[in-house]
Amino acid sequence: MTIVIIIAVCIFLFALAFLLPRLSRGPQRGVDKSLSAGQRGAGKAPGALGRPGQKPFSSSRKATQKSAAKGRKGRGKLPF
Repeated sequence: MTIVIIIAVCIFLFALAFLLPRLSRGPQRGVDKSLSAGQRGAGKAPGALGRPGQKPFSSSRKATQKSAAKGRKGRGKLPF
């Protein structure tokens, strides 16, 4: 279920960044803040569970950042 949500957020950020590049920064920061909060919370797990607990959040953050960047880059390549 989480994977589906992250994919939907990536598609939303890509479309928003492609259509409205300047206005896509706010939602991108909001997604980044929520995922970084989860990453920090998972990192506080006891023992050796902290680092592997952070991995899904960090890879999700990277995916959302890349999708928004690709949307803005694609918009920049348009001739108009």
